Amino acid sequence: MAYTVIAIARTLSAGGEAIGRMVAGDFGMRYVDNEIIDQAATLVGVTEKDLAQAESGKSKGLIERIIESFASAGSAADVPVTQPVSALPGYEKVIVDVIRRTASEGNAVIVAHGAAIALAGVEGVLRVLVTASPQTRMERLMALGRGKTTAQRLIEESDASRAEFLLRFYQHEAEVPTDYDLVINTDHISADEAAALIRGLVERAKK
Repeated sequence: MAYTVIAIARTLSAGGEAIGRMVAGDFGMRYVDNEIIDQAATLVGVTEKDLAQAESGKSKGLIERIIESFASAGSAADVPVTQPVSALPGYEKVIVDVIRRTASEGNAVIVAHGAAIALAGVEGVLRVLVTASPQTRMERLMALGRGKTTAQRLIEESDASRAEFLLRFYQHEAEVPTDYDLVINTDHISADEAAALIRGLVERAKK
């Protein structure tokens, strides 16, 4: 089975973005990350910044604004606008729909946004998790000038946010290795080596 889409999940400072860009460049595939937010924001008529804040859970009050935008537009999910706001699909559905639409177009590396979970069971999708130990990720943040306390807090907050995101968007209560086809620990594997592992799987699948 040839892979037409690579969905990369990543923890903070594990290097997933860099690896995703390498793989996209290797195969001439689209690199998709913020584009998910851009398209979803266009669909519901809010700014990309607002939708990104909602996705990260930093703007809880934005939920009703986005849902109301759905309602005033007739709702992309064909839900009657006479329904109460609480009964209409929210921004979670918008982003998931954009991910699935992007995957259906093929030739893409999709990073973050729970794409690997959204695309579970979809033929032609290679699902990858790029992660590293909290200590390694902290050290990388500290190398960028963050203090130890700040680095630790950022890692803890990011990990908690990822767990909350997967639960809120996908009702996924616990992330496990079997959610992915390939799990890469970048404690001792470089970005180049990680990209090579993914490239090898994709090339082998073509044969």
